Amino acid sequence: MANIEHLQTVHVPASKVYATLTTAEGLSEIWTNELIINNQIGFINEFRFGSNDITKMRIEELITNKKIVWQCIDSDPEWIGTIISFDIQEKNGKSFITLRHMNWKEVTPFYRSCNYNWAIFLYSLKSYCEDGDGIPYHKRKF
Repeated sequence: MANIEHLQTVHVPASKVYATLTTAEGLSEIWTNELIINNQIGFINEFRFGSNDITKMRIEELITNKKIVWQCIDSDPEWIGTIISFDIQEKNGKSFITLRHMNWKEVTPFYRSCNYNWAIFLYSLKSYCEDGDGIPYHKRKF
């Protein structure tokens, strides 16, 4: 199994990062503005990236200001069954976010593309939390 891992430093408290990653307001500013989400364990969040591209993530774990875990239950076949986690550590007013996308069956061109796009996601998170302007899907140039 292959994993994607990234670390991003954001110059805001963990509470701001956590709120961004667990609310429609935040996720619409950093990932996609076409979404249905709820901040409850077991809820299936839906994220749309254009008319024919939907990703469904079941919330597996929430530890306020520290950890978020999703399991992909519907998306591209390579994503189904994978786990996405966000570990947040705060130190001196900064947040250190470790994103992990785990349990890929193999390293493929799509894996490599997702690796790149998770880095863009984290840059979008940083930009939104620090400056109020993220780079969600509908603003990106692919």
